[in-house]
Amino acid sequence: MKGANRTDIQIGLKVWIVVKKDQETGALTKGIVKDILTKSRKHPHGIKVRLVNGAVGRVREILDSSVSDR
Repeated sequence: MKGANRTDIQIGLKVWIVVKKDQETGALTKGIVKDILTKSRKHPHGIKVRLVNGAVGRVREILDSSVSDR
């Protein structure tokens, strides 16, 4: 599942994000959503989130649509 709709993103989801410094290479970082930073309902480049490890980036893919254990 892609990460362009805010309604698809929940705290606790496992996701792949791309952080700002990796946008050129497209390298992805996997983690669990701690905070949802984008306020709008949609964003063409993905909803911006903060992961529990502190990484901030835009969601490229949702790995699991059920909230994970922390």
